[in-house]
Amino acid sequence: QVQLVESGGGLVQPGGTLRLSCAASGSIFSINVMDWYRQAPGKQRELVARISGGGNTNYADSVKGRFTISRDNARNTVYLQMNSLKPEDTAVYYCAALRRSGSFDWGQGTQVTVSS
Repeated sequence: QVQLVESGGGLVQPGGTLRLSCAASGSIFSINVMDWYRQAPGKQRELVARISGGGNTNYADSVKGRFTISRDNARNTVYLQMNSLKPEDTAVYYCAALRRSGSFDWGQGTQVTVSS
């Protein structure tokens, strides 16, 4: 099993920036890719960004050009740099580890609120 702990959420004004962190521990060797998901009130959880072990990245169309996912393998940490934030980015953001077995491990989530 992989344990994930997110941090870095908060309240920010439109146009502002935040950086989320996700520290992984446990069965790190079993991780295939790392994801950031988000879930807004009344909406389904959606994939925001993904990074593979080789560093390949994918983004949801709604965040392309504004968000950047990266990883520090030495620290077992994945980051989500969020720039030019919009009110519609308000959600609980979850870090997820997709293991080679096909199963997911999830963090507890961190709230991001974009509001003036």
